[in-house]
Amino acid sequence: MNIWLTIVLVIHVGTALGIIGLVLLQHGKGADMGAAFGSGSSGSLFGATGSANFLSRTTAILAVVFFLTSLGLAHLATVKPKEGGTVMDAVPAPSRPAIPGSSAPATDAPKADTPPGSKANEVPK
Repeated sequence: MNIWLTIVLVIHVGTALGIIGLVLLQHGKGADMGAAFGSGSSGSLFGATGSANFLSRTTAILAVVFFLTSLGLAHLATVKPKEGGTVMDAVPAPSRPAIPGSSAPATDAPKADTPPGSKANEVPK
């Protein structure tokens, strides 16, 4: 999952830098008045209004990518999978059945049968 976070973060930062560059390249609304008096923008690669349409559309596409990567980063930040381990680590251990005739669950080590008055379980002093 770490690789996805890195990939989405790189795309997010690259998109942000692209939006900044495209916004700085675009002309303001007042620049159209200068083009009407022959400021030379009509001889550009896209024509007088072609560059505005191309830059506006590219900025809109990058804005959509930016919002999608923002949502992706938010999702990746909130959904943290368990690091390491296997699928079987999530399965609980089976409970041991109770000994028939008693209310106590079974233990791993069986107790030795000793009479109640015996001193076999006592430690000498």
